[in-house]
Formats: sequence, C-alpha cells, structure tokens
Amino acid sequence: MRIVVLTGAGISAESGLATFRDARGLWEGHRPEDVATPEAFAHDRALVQRFYDARRASLARVRPNAAHEALVELEQHLGDDFLLVTQNVDDLHERAGSRRVLHMHGSLRRVRCEVCEHRFEYDGSLEHEPACPECDRAALRPDIVWFGEYPHGMDDIHRALSEVDVFAAIGTSGVVYPAAGFVDYAHASGAHTFELNLEPTGGGFHTTFAGPATEVVPRWVSHLLSRD
Repeated sequence: MRIVVLTGAGISAESGLATFRDARGLWEGHRPEDVATPEAFAHDRALVQRFYDARRASLARVRPNAAHEALVELEQHLGDDFLLVTQNVDDLHERAGSRRVLHMHGSLRRVRCEVCEHRFEYDGSLEHEPACPECDRAALRPDIVWFGEYPHGMDDIHRALSEVDVFAAIGTSGVVYPAAGFVDYAHASGAHTFELNLEPTGGGFHTTFAGPATEVVPRWVSHLLSRD
C-alpha cells in the first residue's frame, strides 16, 4: 500500500502554532505582499528578515501533537511506500520523528544564499545579514517559497501521486494550488482519497473525517493499519 499524505496549517494549529493570517488576511499585522514575495524582500529586506526571524523563534514554544505522532507510526509501518508532503514551514513533523517529509513551501529552519544557492539548516537571526558559510557573501534569505515562486519537490510529488494507492489531505483549506489539485492526480491514479479536516472542503474526496486533527488522524491511522 503506497500512501501520500498532504498536511496543511490545521495540523500545526493544534500544537498552538499561529497560522499568521487573521480575519483581515493579514500575517502578524502585515499584508502577505509586504512580507512574502520576492518584490517585498527587494523593497524592505530588513522587515522581511525580522518577520521570519520571529516565526522561526516561535517554533521553540510549540511541540508536535498526536496527529504528528500518528503519521510517524504510519511511516514506520510503510517505510519507502510512504511520503509526507507538507505545506507547513514549521519542523513539527521532523520533531515528532517523521523522516520522509517534503516541505513544498520551504522550511523556517533552513536558509539559502541568493548568490551561490547554498542551502543549510539555520536557527538564528538573519536581521543582521550574516555571511554565507560557503561564499562569504551577506546574501542569505529564508528558504521559504514566496508568492510567485515555484514550490519545492513538484517532480517528486507528481511521481509519488502517479503510483499512489491512498491519498490523504489533513488540515488543508483545499483552495491553494498546486496542492489543491493533488486529489485530482490521486484520482487519476485510481487511489482512494481521504480528507481529514475540521470541516469538509467539498474537494471531491472519497471519504471525509471531520474533526480536530489530534482526534481524527490517530483514528484514521489505526484504521489503515488494522486493514493491512
């Protein structure tokens, strides 16, 4: 049984991690176009660095939850037949123990150099523009996929979806592309598709489990493993 799981902000929110977008569409008081585009970075580099420094620091205040842990159990059972694709830029999956994780929107704890493209794990501040350890240029930026940039790992994701038996979307809005289209790729492969969300999105899934991720994900994993 080959399984691809897509996770979104809903799974991290139950660990207490803010989704950063409020009812007015603002991220921590900022418009997304002011902190999450290449143009914003070029216009006010210091503001963008401070914004992501704060988000990176917030990771120390949260812990993985039961939904993250259940997905680790599923991965341990399936091995290479499991792929976890996340839209989240936090590291809660890894801290729970997941290893086969693809961060399609990048990671807060990774940075890259705009000059030499060197990528590396980083847990400090970028506000004071530290030098790249590879080329010694002060050209580091968060390794985050901003609006207008192409998500990471799309070839690997499409390859996995072309061979998948079960696809599940957990805690996603179902409206952000290209991730919102993954269910269609899974259907084309003949997979059974599951949605695990606080409320159904109407995204055309075969089966929907509504409720908090910390409740529905462990039940779903137990159900899958009992069938195997």
